[in-house]
Amino acid sequence: MSKRDLKKYLNELTKEQLEEQVLELYEKFSPVKVYYNFVFNPKEETLLQECKLKISQEYFPVQTKGKRKKPKMRRSVAQKYIKHFILLGVDPFVISDVMLYNIEIAQTFSSENLVKQELFYKSMFNSFEQAMNFIISNGIISEFKNRLLNIYKEASDQKWMNISDFSATIELLED
Repeated sequence: MSKRDLKKYLNELTKEQLEEQVLELYEKFSPVKVYYNFVFNPKEETLLQECKLKISQEYFPVQTKGKRKKPKMRRSVAQKYIKHFILLGVDPFVISDVMLYNIEIAQTFSSENLVKQELFYKSMFNSFEQAMNFIISNGIISEFKNRLLNIYKEASDQKWMNISDFSATIELLED
């Protein structure tokens, strides 16, 4: 069904029928429920703190019962939150903060631990590039420029194997 057909169909419904359908969608589909819960009670700060905690636990897992857990270092955890936040319509400042936090916590981890997997560095560059593009497209570069430069400097200081990719991307800030 096209958007135009949907509009036509919705215009034919009475207010009561429309309310019934929205309530049915709310009860039947979890994403609809999540969306409406966020729209009517947007606890962005709580969501942000939960998200940051989950991301940090990917690199610095909480020890339980004296057992030391191994860091998983999964970029996908942050990506899942970022995608979810974009779908919900969370403020671009919050989304940008999460994007950069993900890279910053990974850099903190790599400054303390030798990371041999090339995929880690490639993944962090992809995150960096995605963050740069998102921040630029939302016109909020001035608010995040220092953090982006600090991430680049840290990657350089740690002698990341793909620093040339970071250099090429950071040049977008000069334009």
